[in-house]
Amino acid sequence: MHDPKAATGAAIDISKACKRYGRFTALKDIDLHIRPGEFMTLLGPSGSGKTTTLNLIAGFTDITSGTLEIGGKSVTGLPSHKRNIGVVFQHYALFPHMTVGKNVAYPLTLRGLKGEERDRRVRRALDMVKMADFAHRYPSELSGGQQQRVALARALVFDPPLLLMDEPLGALDKKLREWLQLEIKRIHRELGTTFVYVTHDQEEALVLSDRIAVFNGGRIEQIGTGRELYDRPATLFVGRFIGESTVLRGKTQVCGDQTVMTLGEETITANARLAGGAQPVMLVRPERAVLKRPGAEVLAGENRLTGNVVEAIYLGSGSKYEVRLADGTTAIVRSPLGAADFAIGDAAEVAFASQDIILLPDDASADVTLT
Repeated sequence: MHDPKAATGAAIDISKACKRYGRFTALKDIDLHIRPGEFMTLLGPSGSGKTTTLNLIAGFTDITSGTLEIGGKSVTGLPSHKRNIGVVFQHYALFPHMTVGKNVAYPLTLRGLKGEERDRRVRRALDMVKMADFAHRYPSELSGGQQQRVALARALVFDPPLLLMDEPLGALDKKLREWLQLEIKRIHRELGTTFVYVTHDQEEALVLSDRIAVFNGGRIEQIGTGRELYDRPATLFVGRFIGESTVLRGKTQVCGDQTVMTLGEETITANARLAGGAQPVMLVRPERAVLKRPGAEVLAGENRLTGNVVEAIYLGSGSKYEVRLADGTTAIVRSPLGAADFAIGDAAEVAFASQDIILLPDDASADVTLT
Protein backbone atom coordinates (compact mmCIF):
# COMPACT_ATOMS: atom_id res chain seq x y z
CA MET A 1 0.00 0.00 0.00
CA HIS A 2 1.19 3.52 -0.80
CA ASP A 3 2.24 6.00 1.84
CA PRO A 4 -0.98 8.01 2.36
CA LYS A 5 1.07 11.17 2.85
CA ALA A 6 2.81 10.83 -0.49
CA ALA A 7 1.11 12.19 -3.59
CA THR A 8 2.02 9.54 -6.16
CA GLY A 9 -0.48 10.78 -8.72
CA ALA A 10 0.19 12.50 -12.01
CA ALA A 11 -0.47 16.17 -12.66
CA ILE A 12 -2.75 17.10 -15.57
CA ASP A 13 -2.32 20.31 -17.55
CA ILE A 14 -4.93 21.29 -20.14
CA SER A 15 -4.44 24.58 -21.97
CA LYS A 16 -6.76 26.27 -24.49
CA ALA A 17 -8.33 22.92 -25.30
CA CYS A 18 -11.06 22.77 -27.94
CA LYS A 19 -13.07 19.83 -29.18
CA ARG A 20 -15.24 20.17 -32.26
CA TYR A 21 -17.55 17.65 -33.90
CA GLY A 22 -18.23 19.14 -37.31
CA ARG A 23 -19.87 22.51 -36.69
CA PHE A 24 -20.61 21.73 -33.05
CA THR A 25 -18.04 22.87 -30.47
CA ALA A 26 -18.18 20.65 -27.38
CA LEU A 27 -15.26 22.37 -25.58
CA LYS A 28 -14.27 26.01 -25.96
CA ASP A 29 -10.73 26.98 -24.93
CA ILE A 30 -10.72 25.35 -21.51
CA ASP A 31 -7.79 25.64 -19.11
CA LEU A 32 -7.51 23.12 -16.29
CA HIS A 33 -4.60 22.28 -14.00
CA ILE A 34 -5.01 19.25 -11.72
CA ARG A 35 -2.38 18.78 -9.03
CA PRO A 36 -0.62 15.46 -8.33
CA GLY A 37 -2.74 13.38 -5.95
CA GLU A 38 -5.72 15.73 -6.15
CA PHE A 39 -9.37 14.67 -6.25
CA MET A 40 -10.84 16.87 -8.98
CA THR A 41 -14.49 16.63 -9.88
CA LEU A 42 -15.85 17.82 -13.24
CA LEU A 43 -19.38 18.99 -12.48
CA GLY A 44 -22.11 20.31 -14.71
CA PRO A 45 -25.43 19.60 -16.40
CA SER A 46 -25.84 17.24 -19.34
CA GLY A 47 -24.00 18.46 -22.44
CA SER A 48 -21.79 20.90 -20.54
CA GLY A 49 -18.47 19.32 -21.63
CA LYS A 50 -17.40 17.42 -18.52
CA THR A 51 -17.45 13.93 -20.06
CA THR A 52 -15.80 15.24 -23.24
CA THR A 53 -12.95 16.54 -21.06
CA LEU A 54 -12.64 13.16 -19.33
CA ASN A 55 -12.54 11.42 -22.72
CA LEU A 56 -9.76 13.74 -23.89
CA ILE A 57 -7.69 12.87 -20.81
CA ALA A 58 -8.37 9.16 -21.29
CA GLY A 59 -7.48 9.25 -24.97
CA PHE A 60 -10.92 8.04 -26.07
CA THR A 61 -11.27 11.11 -28.28
CA ASP A 62 -8.70 13.41 -29.89
CA ILE A 63 -8.20 17.04 -28.98
CA THR A 64 -9.03 19.45 -31.84
CA SER A 65 -6.69 22.20 -30.66
CA GLY A 66 -4.80 23.15 -27.53
CA THR A 67 -2.45 21.08 -25.37
CA LEU A 68 -2.87 18.22 -22.92
CA GLU A 69 -0.11 16.95 -20.64
CA ILE A 70 -0.15 14.14 -18.08
CA GLY A 71 2.75 13.95 -15.67
CA GLY A 72 4.51 16.77 -17.51
CA LYS A 73 4.47 14.98 -20.88
CA SER A 74 2.29 15.68 -23.89
CA VAL A 75 -0.12 12.84 -24.63
CA THR A 76 -1.60 14.33 -27.79
CA GLY A 77 -1.95 11.49 -30.28
CA LEU A 78 -0.99 8.85 -27.68
CA PRO A 79 -3.56 6.00 -27.70
CA SER A 80 -5.50 5.35 -24.51
CA HIS A 81 -3.89 1.96 -23.79
CA LYS A 82 -0.46 3.61 -23.59
CA ARG A 83 -1.43 6.32 -21.09
CA ASN A 84 -1.33 4.03 -18.02
CA ILE A 85 -4.66 5.31 -16.74
CA GLY A 86 -7.33 3.51 -14.71
CA VAL A 87 -10.93 4.10 -15.79
CA VAL A 88 -14.22 3.30 -14.03
CA PHE A 89 -17.53 3.77 -15.86
CA GLN A 90 -21.12 3.97 -14.66
CA HIS A 91 -21.76 0.57 -16.27
CA TYR A 92 -19.28 -1.78 -14.70
CA ALA A 93 -17.97 -3.46 -17.91
CA LEU A 94 -16.87 -6.60 -16.05
CA PHE A 95 -16.19 -9.76 -18.03
CA PRO A 96 -19.18 -12.02 -17.24
CA HIS A 97 -17.26 -15.26 -17.94
CA MET A 98 -14.46 -14.39 -15.48
CA THR A 99 -14.49 -14.60 -11.70
CA VAL A 100 -13.99 -11.46 -9.62
CA GLY A 101 -10.36 -12.41 -9.07
CA LYS A 102 -9.68 -12.91 -12.78
CA ASN A 103 -11.47 -9.66 -13.65
CA VAL A 104 -9.22 -7.76 -11.28
CA ALA A 105 -6.12 -9.64 -12.50
CA TYR A 106 -6.83 -8.86 -16.17
CA PRO A 107 -4.88 -5.54 -16.36
CA LEU A 108 -1.89 -7.26 -14.75
CA THR A 109 -2.07 -10.15 -17.20
CA LEU A 110 -2.04 -7.68 -20.09
CA ARG A 111 1.13 -6.19 -18.61
CA GLY A 112 2.81 -9.59 -18.44
CA LEU A 113 2.66 -9.93 -14.65
CA LYS A 114 2.17 -13.52 -13.46
CA GLY A 115 2.38 -15.78 -10.46
CA GLU A 116 2.71 -14.75 -6.84
CA GLU A 117 3.19 -11.02 -7.49
CA ARG A 118 0.01 -10.85 -9.57
CA ASP A 119 -1.94 -12.73 -6.89
CA ARG A 120 -0.60 -10.40 -4.18
CA ARG A 121 -1.70 -7.32 -6.08
CA VAL A 122 -5.14 -8.76 -6.74
CA ARG A 123 -5.59 -9.55 -3.03
CA ARG A 124 -4.44 -6.04 -2.09
CA ALA A 125 -6.86 -4.42 -4.56
CA LEU A 126 -9.79 -6.53 -3.38
CA ASP A 127 -8.93 -5.84 0.25
CA MET A 128 -8.93 -2.14 -0.56
CA VAL A 129 -12.57 -2.27 -1.73
CA LYS A 130 -13.60 -4.87 0.88
CA MET A 131 -14.31 -7.60 -1.68
CA ALA A 132 -11.61 -10.16 -0.83
CA ASP A 133 -14.21 -12.77 0.17
CA PHE A 134 -15.85 -12.60 -3.27
CA ALA A 135 -12.82 -13.45 -5.43
CA HIS A 136 -14.30 -16.72 -6.69
CA ARG A 137 -17.75 -15.37 -7.55
CA TYR A 138 -18.89 -14.28 -10.99
CA PRO A 139 -20.29 -10.78 -11.73
CA SER A 140 -23.82 -12.18 -12.13
CA GLU A 141 -23.65 -13.30 -8.49
CA LEU A 142 -22.95 -9.78 -7.22
CA SER A 143 -25.12 -6.76 -6.48
CA GLY A 144 -24.66 -3.53 -8.42
CA GLY A 145 -22.65 -1.96 -5.62
CA GLN A 146 -20.40 -5.02 -5.36
CA GLN A 147 -19.79 -5.00 -9.11
CA GLN A 148 -18.83 -1.34 -8.98
CA ARG A 149 -16.33 -2.05 -6.19
CA VAL A 150 -14.80 -4.82 -8.32
CA ALA A 151 -14.56 -2.39 -11.25
CA LEU A 152 -12.77 0.06 -8.95
CA ALA A 153 -10.33 -2.65 -7.79
CA ARG A 154 -9.59 -3.59 -11.40
CA ALA A 155 -8.85 0.05 -12.25
CA LEU A 156 -6.45 0.41 -9.30
CA VAL A 157 -4.71 -2.98 -9.31
CA PHE A 158 -1.82 -1.86 -11.55
CA ASP A 159 -1.12 1.29 -9.48
CA PRO A 160 -2.00 3.88 -12.13
CA PRO A 161 -0.90 7.45 -11.37
CA LEU A 162 -4.30 8.65 -12.60
CA LEU A 163 -7.82 7.26 -12.14
CA LEU A 164 -10.75 8.55 -14.20
CA MET A 165 -14.32 7.89 -13.02
CA ASP A 166 -17.34 8.67 -15.21
CA GLU A 167 -20.53 8.84 -13.09
CA PRO A 168 -19.61 5.52 -11.42
CA LEU A 169 -22.37 5.65 -8.80
CA GLY A 170 -25.21 6.92 -10.98
CA ALA A 171 -27.02 3.57 -11.22
CA LEU A 172 -26.99 2.87 -7.45
CA ASP A 173 -29.59 3.63 -4.81
CA LYS A 174 -29.11 6.61 -2.50
CA LYS A 175 -27.89 4.80 0.65
CA LEU A 176 -25.40 2.65 -1.25
CA ARG A 177 -24.22 5.65 -3.25
CA GLU A 178 -23.54 7.63 -0.07
CA TRP A 179 -21.60 4.73 1.47
CA LEU A 180 -19.50 4.22 -1.67
CA GLN A 181 -18.75 7.94 -1.83
CA LEU A 182 -17.03 7.66 1.54
CA GLU A 183 -15.22 4.49 0.45
CA ILE A 184 -13.90 6.21 -2.67
CA LYS A 185 -12.78 9.14 -0.57
CA ARG A 186 -10.98 6.77 1.83
CA ILE A 187 -9.22 4.93 -1.01
CA HIS A 188 -8.09 8.20 -2.57
CA ARG A 189 -6.69 9.36 0.75
CA GLU A 190 -4.77 6.10 1.19
CA LEU A 191 -3.28 5.92 -2.31
CA GLY A 192 -2.37 9.47 -3.24
CA THR A 193 -3.42 8.73 -6.84
CA THR A 194 -4.86 11.59 -8.88
CA PHE A 195 -8.62 11.10 -9.22
CA VAL A 196 -10.71 12.85 -11.88
CA TYR A 197 -14.42 12.27 -11.32
CA VAL A 198 -17.35 13.24 -13.55
CA THR A 199 -20.82 13.81 -12.09
CA HIS A 200 -23.88 16.02 -12.48
CA ASP A 201 -24.73 15.53 -8.77
CA GLN A 202 -23.54 18.62 -6.89
CA GLU A 203 -23.92 16.98 -3.45
CA GLU A 204 -21.69 14.11 -4.57
CA ALA A 205 -19.12 16.63 -5.81
CA LEU A 206 -19.14 18.46 -2.47
CA VAL A 207 -18.64 15.22 -0.51
CA LEU A 208 -15.77 13.84 -2.59
CA SER A 209 -13.68 16.62 -4.01
CA ASP A 210 -10.58 18.58 -3.13
CA ARG A 211 -11.64 20.97 -5.89
CA ILE A 212 -14.50 21.16 -8.37
CA ALA A 213 -14.53 22.48 -11.94
CA VAL A 214 -18.03 23.69 -12.86
CA PHE A 215 -18.79 23.27 -16.58
CA ASN A 216 -21.45 25.10 -18.57
CA GLY A 217 -21.92 25.20 -22.33
CA GLY A 218 -18.47 23.79 -23.12
CA ARG A 219 -16.64 26.19 -20.81
CA ILE A 220 -15.40 26.11 -17.23
CA GLU A 221 -17.30 28.73 -15.22
CA GLN A 222 -15.28 28.40 -12.00
CA ILE A 223 -12.79 26.11 -10.25
CA GLY A 224 -12.55 25.97 -6.47
CA THR A 225 -13.23 24.05 -3.29
CA GLY A 226 -16.82 23.21 -2.47
CA ARG A 227 -16.87 25.93 0.17
CA GLU A 228 -15.51 28.53 -2.27
CA LEU A 229 -18.08 27.66 -4.91
CA TYR A 230 -20.97 27.68 -2.45
CA ASP A 231 -20.02 30.77 -0.43
CA ARG A 232 -18.34 32.80 -3.19
CA PRO A 233 -19.72 31.81 -6.61
CA ALA A 234 -18.14 33.76 -9.45
CA THR A 235 -21.21 33.64 -11.70
CA LEU A 236 -24.96 33.34 -11.34
CA PHE A 237 -24.83 29.93 -13.03
CA VAL A 238 -22.44 28.58 -10.37
CA GLY A 239 -24.52 30.15 -7.59
CA ARG A 240 -27.66 28.43 -8.86
CA PHE A 241 -26.05 25.10 -9.78
CA ILE A 242 -24.16 24.57 -6.50
CA GLY A 243 -26.86 24.20 -3.88
CA GLU A 244 -30.27 25.83 -3.66
CA SER A 245 -30.76 29.57 -3.66
CA THR A 246 -33.23 32.43 -3.93
CA VAL A 247 -32.43 34.82 -6.78
CA LEU A 248 -33.83 38.35 -6.46
CA ARG A 249 -34.07 40.85 -9.31
CA GLY A 250 -35.22 44.46 -9.09
CA LYS A 251 -34.24 48.07 -9.57
CA THR A 252 -30.90 48.74 -7.91
CA GLN A 253 -28.84 51.70 -6.85
CA VAL A 254 -25.45 51.89 -5.17
CA CYS A 255 -25.15 53.81 -1.90
CA GLY A 256 -21.52 53.90 -0.82
CA ASP A 257 -20.45 50.30 -0.22
CA GLN A 258 -24.03 49.03 -0.25
CA THR A 259 -26.46 48.05 -2.99
CA VAL A 260 -30.16 48.77 -2.50
CA MET A 261 -32.72 46.79 -4.52
CA THR A 262 -36.40 47.73 -4.87
CA LEU A 263 -38.93 44.95 -5.44
CA GLY A 264 -42.37 46.51 -5.80
CA GLU A 265 -42.98 48.38 -2.55
CA GLU A 266 -40.20 46.63 -0.63
CA THR A 267 -36.47 47.34 -0.50
CA ILE A 268 -33.54 45.18 0.54
CA THR A 269 -29.93 46.14 1.17
CA ALA A 270 -26.75 44.16 0.50
CA ASN A 271 -23.44 45.02 2.15
CA ALA A 272 -21.62 44.79 -1.19
CA ARG A 273 -21.37 46.41 -4.61
CA LEU A 274 -20.37 45.13 -8.03
CA ALA A 275 -17.35 46.55 -9.80
CA GLY A 276 -17.70 47.72 -13.39
CA GLY A 277 -21.32 48.83 -13.23
CA ALA A 278 -22.84 45.46 -14.17
CA GLN A 279 -26.54 44.91 -13.47
CA PRO A 280 -26.64 42.87 -10.23
CA VAL A 281 -28.88 40.16 -8.87
CA MET A 282 -29.03 39.16 -5.22
CA LEU A 283 -28.63 35.51 -4.19
CA VAL A 284 -29.59 34.21 -0.75
CA ARG A 285 -28.86 30.67 0.47
CA PRO A 286 -31.87 28.91 2.09
CA GLU A 287 -30.13 28.26 5.41
CA ARG A 288 -29.26 31.99 5.68
CA ALA A 289 -32.95 32.97 5.59
CA VAL A 290 -35.51 32.72 8.39
CA LEU A 291 -39.27 32.44 8.06
CA LYS A 292 -41.16 34.76 10.42
CA ARG A 293 -44.76 35.63 11.18
CA PRO A 294 -45.96 38.97 9.76
CA GLY A 295 -45.35 41.80 12.20
CA ALA A 296 -42.49 40.08 14.07
CA GLU A 297 -39.77 42.39 15.38
CA VAL A 298 -37.27 43.51 12.74
CA LEU A 299 -33.67 43.09 13.85
CA ALA A 300 -30.84 45.50 13.03
CA GLY A 301 -29.45 44.91 9.53
CA GLU A 302 -32.28 42.54 8.65
CA ASN A 303 -34.14 42.52 5.35
CA ARG A 304 -37.78 41.39 5.07
CA LEU A 305 -39.83 40.26 2.09
CA THR A 306 -43.51 39.33 2.45
CA GLY A 307 -45.19 36.39 0.80
CA ASN A 308 -47.21 33.20 1.24
CA VAL A 309 -46.03 29.65 1.83
CA VAL A 310 -46.70 27.51 -1.26
CA GLU A 311 -44.76 24.40 -0.22
CA ALA A 312 -43.82 22.94 3.18
CA ILE A 313 -41.62 19.84 3.32
CA TYR A 314 -40.58 18.07 6.53
CA LEU A 315 -36.99 16.75 6.22
CA GLY A 316 -36.43 15.18 9.63
CA SER A 317 -33.59 17.54 10.58
CA GLY A 318 -35.86 20.49 9.87
CA SER A 319 -38.23 21.83 7.24
CA LYS A 320 -37.93 23.33 3.78
CA TYR A 321 -40.36 26.02 2.68
CA GLU A 322 -41.07 27.65 -0.65
CA VAL A 323 -42.55 31.12 -0.33
CA ARG A 324 -44.18 33.05 -3.19
CA LEU A 325 -43.10 36.67 -2.75
CA ALA A 326 -45.15 39.71 -3.74
CA ASP A 327 -43.25 40.10 -7.04
CA GLY A 328 -43.80 36.43 -7.99
CA THR A 329 -40.32 35.21 -7.04
CA THR A 330 -40.15 31.91 -5.15
CA ALA A 331 -37.92 32.11 -2.06
CA ILE A 332 -36.49 28.96 -0.46
CA VAL A 333 -36.02 28.76 3.30
CA ARG A 334 -34.60 25.90 5.35
CA SER A 335 -35.60 25.98 9.01
CA PRO A 336 -33.84 23.87 11.67
CA LEU A 337 -35.67 21.40 13.88
CA GLY A 338 -37.51 23.29 16.62
CA ALA A 339 -38.23 26.40 14.55
CA ALA A 340 -41.82 27.59 14.15
CA ASP A 341 -43.87 25.48 11.74
CA PHE A 342 -45.69 27.01 8.78
CA ALA A 343 -48.41 25.51 6.63
CA ILE A 344 -49.19 25.96 2.94
CA GLY A 345 -51.15 29.18 2.51
CA ASP A 346 -49.73 30.91 5.61
CA ALA A 347 -48.66 34.52 5.25
CA ALA A 348 -44.97 34.81 6.11
CA GLU A 349 -41.98 37.10 5.96
CA VAL A 350 -38.61 35.91 4.65
CA ALA A 351 -35.89 37.54 6.74
CA PHE A 352 -32.16 37.60 6.00
CA ALA A 353 -29.17 39.75 6.99
CA SER A 354 -27.59 42.27 4.64
CA GLN A 355 -24.18 40.58 4.98
CA ASP A 356 -25.64 37.21 3.88
CA ILE A 357 -26.59 38.42 0.40
CA ILE A 358 -24.33 37.34 -2.48
CA LEU A 359 -24.20 39.96 -5.22
CA LEU A 360 -23.60 38.66 -8.76
CA PRO A 361 -23.79 40.01 -12.33
CA ASP A 362 -27.15 39.17 -13.90
CA ASP A 363 -27.08 36.49 -16.59
CA ALA A 364 -30.29 35.36 -18.26
CA SER A 365 -28.57 32.22 -19.57
CA ALA A 366 -28.22 30.98 -15.98
CA ASP A 367 -32.01 30.69 -15.75
CA VAL A 368 -32.25 27.73 -18.13
CA THR A 369 -33.34 24.45 -16.61
CA LEU A 370 -30.34 22.96 -14.82
CA THR A 371 -30.60 19.27 -15.69
